[in-house]
Amino acid sequence: MNKLFTLLLLGAVSLTANAQTAPTPATQPFGKVDQSDLEMKTCDFEKDANAEVLFDKGTVSFTVNYDLVFERHVRIKIFNEKGKDQANVKIDYWGGGGLENMSRVQAETINLNDGKIEIIKVDKKSIYTQTVDKQRSALVFSFPNVQPGSIIEFKYTLMTESIDDFPDWYFQDRIPTRYSELNTSIPGVLTYKNLVMVNMPFVKNTPDVKAMSNIPSLPDEPYMGARHDNYQRILYQLLSINAGANSKTYSDTWKKIGENEVGFDDFGGEFNRKLTGEDAIISKAKSLSSQDAKIAYVFDEVKKNMKWNEVDVRYTNDGTQKAWDKKIGNSTEINLILYHLLHKVGVTGYPTLVSTKKNGKVNPAYPSRYQFNRTVVYIPIDTARYYLLDATNKYNSYKDVPETLLNSFGLSINKEDKKYDLVFLQKTDPVRYVALINAEIKPGGKMNGTAQLNNFSYDRAYAIEKYKTDGEKKYIDYLRNDDNNLKISSIKFDNMDVDTLALTQNLDFDLDLTGSDENYIYFNPNLFTTLETNQFINENRHTDIDFGYKSNYSINGVYKIPAGYKIDAMPKPITMTMPDNSIIFRRIVGEQDGSVVIRFSVNYNKSLYFKETYPELHEFFKKMHEMLNEQIILKKS
Repeated sequence: MNKLFTLLLLGAVSLTANAQTAPTPATQPFGKVDQSDLEMKTCDFEKDANAEVLFDKGTVSFTVNYDLVFERHVRIKIFNEKGKDQANVKIDYWGGGGLENMSRVQAETINLNDGKIEIIKVDKKSIYTQTVDKQRSALVFSFPNVQPGSIIEFKYTLMTESIDDFPDWYFQDRIPTRYSELNTSIPGVLTYKNLVMVNMPFVKNTPDVKAMSNIPSLPDEPYMGARHDNYQRILYQLLSINAGANSKTYSDTWKKIGENEVGFDDFGGEFNRKLTGEDAIISKAKSLSSQDAKIAYVFDEVKKNMKWNEVDVRYTNDGTQKAWDKKIGNSTEINLILYHLLHKVGVTGYPTLVSTKKNGKVNPAYPSRYQFNRTVVYIPIDTARYYLLDATNKYNSYKDVPETLLNSFGLSINKEDKKYDLVFLQKTDPVRYVALINAEIKPGGKMNGTAQLNNFSYDRAYAIEKYKTDGEKKYIDYLRNDDNNLKISSIKFDNMDVDTLALTQNLDFDLDLTGSDENYIYFNPNLFTTLETNQFINENRHTDIDFGYKSNYSINGVYKIPAGYKIDAMPKPITMTMPDNSIIFRRIVGEQDGSVVIRFSVNYNKSLYFKETYPELHEFFKKMHEMLNEQIILKKS
């Protein structure tokens, strides 16, 4: 941004000001601490917490030159040994090129020894700046002498010339927070839009101050999205500069974001860099007869030649040419290489900015480049179909949207036609899993047999990656679900190298049927599924449930009854559905030709459930898993 023009900026934030009167825990100056906090043994409102944020106070102001200044002061109480993890601090910021400057860093440990307060300063030599890449830096330090009962605190100042780089504020954390406050002092020439995402009341709520108290920690939950998508938080977006004749509307649009990224040297400037040896790849691809064959070949060549360095950013660091020569790069470097080669082959595709599940869902109402952390390649096939290619994972298929990108938006960059469109990324067809089990039950409580497991789409990729990464022994343990009564004596794979077909696994197995005696045999037919354990046992839920994609499970078993035995008890056929028909569970069971024949099917017809509907989901899964794990009882005649 032009610094001279920046001087014209900065103004009023329109905030709803219905302040609630409530006592609020006080913040304190750096180094001043109440002895009662040092003597405190547990968090008042979350007794099992390992540590607690006593207060987290942020202040945003502006200099006379309209530089944005963010000051933060954090104080944390350590309750036990597990809480000592809080003593290792890493603060990321945009330090590359001097966009943001970190200063005035202070940190100290406060202990109570024999009734006296002892303060141990963090040596400034132990506070250092780590270069993450050409755009990002990190402030890193650790606190000394931390023990159960310690209080640790730190403060810092972050300054930037970019007035649209207003810091997001998160009231919530992994540990409980007693008090969190953001103060803003914004010149009247600036107007910011607020995205307030909270479901707890404010204890202070004025245009300049937002504060909350007694905010519980956010626990890890199965199938939850990114943590910061679920925290209590406020985001800010610059809307306008109100300076008379020099006023300017400053709200970004997705088109503007796309245009800016195309003009960014470390993104748009890397679209068409010639790669060493590319002519051979391009020539081979052009010789193939169909577009799908060309796409598959180039995709496989990039996956084969490039290693992902586990770095996810929306820009290049070394650049595509150097990354290609080194055979390693970040996610954007790898996929811009893929885009370049496909473009040279004649495949119409577009670089597309995306956000991984860990990074969080893209909010379409909040245009910002900072929402993205990866680039992939979008290839439209027809009006209803598209491919989304990501070569960072060698097990990705070009026909499946990568699982980590599902149920969010991507920004497609069509530089030639100057079109920049948001695309919702989803998988419409359900992912199938089919298990066919044929076993014989022996007197004395033994079972042996064969199983054919058929994995499709994401389940296919997951199984292959796990097998090749962990090795056969650990993979077999995974299939056994670490059940020592189940032995897999052989495993054979079909179609492992043909990603357009289901992966077929053929197993020979033996199972000890525990609990059986000389008169009764007990067995559970819920074998070789991912449905053995109920993931939703907690009564309460704090976050939405995101399965990622729809899925269909089909488990079919034929179990031969041993001579001299008959069925004593067997589950009844049943169909159970969610109130909205989004999940359907069926169990069909019967006796045929001296065998127990049973079929389970579970159809997940939608992938996203809001936390408000969790009681229904919780009750459904409880009943379904009870039915899945009902035993069949055979009695000696």
